[in-house]
Amino acid sequence: MQSPIGIFDSGIGGISILEKLKQVLPNENFIYLADNLNCPYGRKSKKEILSLSNKNCEKLIELNCKIIIIACNTSTTNSIQKLREIISIPIIGIEPGLKPAIHFTKTKNIGVLATEKTLGSKLFFETLHKNKIDDIHIHEQIGYELVNIIEEGLHSKKNLNKLLRSYLTPMISKNIDCLLLGCTHYNHIRDIIEEILPENITIVDTIDPVNKHVLNKLKSDNILNKSKNKRFIKVFYNGKKLSNNFLDQEYDLNYLEF
Repeated sequence: MQSPIGIFDSGIGGISILEKLKQVLPNENFIYLADNLNCPYGRKSKKEILSLSNKNCEKLIELNCKIIIIACNTSTTNSIQKLREIISIPIIGIEPGLKPAIHFTKTKNIGVLATEKTLGSKLFFETLHKNKIDDIHIHEQIGYELVNIIEEGLHSKKNLNKLLRSYLTPMISKNIDCLLLGCTHYNHIRDIIEEILPENITIVDTIDPVNKHVLNKLKSDNILNKSKNKRFIKVFYNGKKLSNNFLDQEYDLNYLEF
């Protein structure tokens, strides 16, 4: 089935998902929507997040996508349950990897860096309490302004490093041994985060589980693209032009109203 895989995020965050997916699925076509006109989602109301997410899904369906990936933690945790009730094609979301982190931790302390709406969402709360063991402590930190800085293209690495240290140091002092990046935007600054973290702290990967889920869903629904035709990867934005810092030359970048 040559119809494209649809992906959306509030901006360029989900490009980190697309980067891995296009390697795992070399025959697939992709359409990526960067809703940077409404970025960031992290401080919007749940009602607004659902409305924006539904709008993005409807546009991807209009563009003939066969499956939708919500490459946005805030959108996933605040809207995916409702979207699955009203959207006719399969939807896969990305969530902080709480379950693997709980299995991984030895110090019984886990750090989570995420947006305000992800940490405060019903789905995050339910996932946490479904998997949490009584003696494990979750240390949460809202990544204020990080999304905006990344969207602008990381103009000042020095200021970003200072801001990250202020967020990470309190969690490091709590003896965490793993850190969850609860926003796909943060994958773009993983190298800077790793420079700050001590060697004994591991960043728990949340991209590979999504890739596996997508591949399994394409197989189970018999909608894998088996064509050998040259694929396309289209990236659309509806606000300011996206920063070239995160865009591969293979991407066909264009403005689109949605």
